[in-house]
Amino acid sequence: MTKPRPVYLNLVQIRLPIPGIVSILHRLSGAALFLVGIPLSLYALQGSLLSAASYDKLAAALTHPLGKLVLIGLIWAYLHHLCAGIRFLLLDLHQGIELKPARQSSVIVIVASLALTLIVGARLW
Repeated sequence: MTKPRPVYLNLVQIRLPIPGIVSILHRLSGAALFLVGIPLSLYALQGSLLSAASYDKLAAALTHPLGKLVLIGLIWAYLHHLCAGIRFLLLDLHQGIELKPARQSSVIVIVASLALTLIVGARLW
């Protein structure tokens, strides 16, 4: 008897449920915060404490539209990671693990993180 060949999975056609999307975004936002947020924050802190001229240079970079977009991206990553982390802590406590509440909490995480990002971004811009 011959073994069946592995099934080809087209990853583009696979539709993840909303809790899966929130889980992947949680991991991506954590990676973005670790790989971009921490080094950028440390560089900004060093530049702001070095001298008055370097502080002015940093302030000018952060008032540039590209700098503001980077900040808004990092703010979204932080807020999404925070909201999804609270959701996952509640799931670990067996709160909302049924299908309907899990989907509702996933939508709440996405809406809350985007709404908070818009609020902070409006103040930033």
